[in-house]
Amino acid sequence: MTIKIEMLRCFTMVATHGSLSEASDVLGRTPSAVSMMLKQFEDHVGSALFETARKSRLTPIGELILTEARREVAHFENTVAVIEGLARSELGFLRLAVTPSVASTVLPPVIFKFAEKYPKVQIDLRDMDSATIARELARERADIGIGSFPVVEGMSRTELFSDAFGLVCPKNHPLAENWDQLTWRSLGDQTIIANGLCKQITDPDFAPILARSRLMVPNMASLLGLVRQGVGITVLPQLTVANLQEEFAFLPLADVTARRTVHLMSRPKNLLMPAAREFLKLITDMKRDGSLLPDTQFQKT
Repeated sequence: MTIKIEMLRCFTMVATHGSLSEASDVLGRTPSAVSMMLKQFEDHVGSALFETARKSRLTPIGELILTEARREVAHFENTVAVIEGLARSELGFLRLAVTPSVASTVLPPVIFKFAEKYPKVQIDLRDMDSATIARELARERADIGIGSFPVVEGMSRTELFSDAFGLVCPKNHPLAENWDQLTWRSLGDQTIIANGLCKQITDPDFAPILARSRLMVPNMASLLGLVRQGVGITVLPQLTVANLQEEFAFLPLADVTARRTVHLMSRPKNLLMPAAREFLKLITDMKRDGSLLPDTQFQKT
């Protein structure tokens, strides 16, 4: 006969309480059922575990076995708790790969709500460009990606939002004084700092502007640092500076046609861990009720 976890649980409860009746109350079983389980355990061990029928005192081998039995029962119960926690998304690990602008403007309220609801889930949030995010998803090194993606076979892709490109400059920049009819051709000899998102702009009038740029800065923090310093101006989607309206002006262009579309991408839901499924549900609900995106109403300076 194989030793079962219920045998160990019955033995530890009887040894802890010193009687069959008290142990049976805790276990929710009849005293006769607990006694039978103990008898099976003793038969398997080949030795008595208690000195008397009243079960108030352990034999020497019973003392030794009790230590191991308690350790095994505690380990089993902890394992069960972890499994149940994973199923309820109370425990687990969530790996997010997102673009820097999404990480700084869109995700904070989502992460706040998710962490509040599932405080025991460990979250790994990394920011990177969209191409790298797609590779991380394909290699199963991320559960959910947020960026600008093409359709990828085997992946589920949902549009989260779309925002227009425009010029980003310091609020005291001369261009910010009168931008109502600003166009690509209005830029003249302005120093343009290119960035990784510029490749999404296919407007014909932007091509020569990008061609004469001598500064390419993929990192968002470094890019905005240079703009802040007055090294040049750049072209970004509106939400990238939604939380920085006190420092930067976002100048819409009268002739702009380019927009950035941001997607949520992951493996099919049935292949995701519960925590990832709950995160998808939360961000989808926030998109539906309008609480996902920050206020993007930039005012003329």
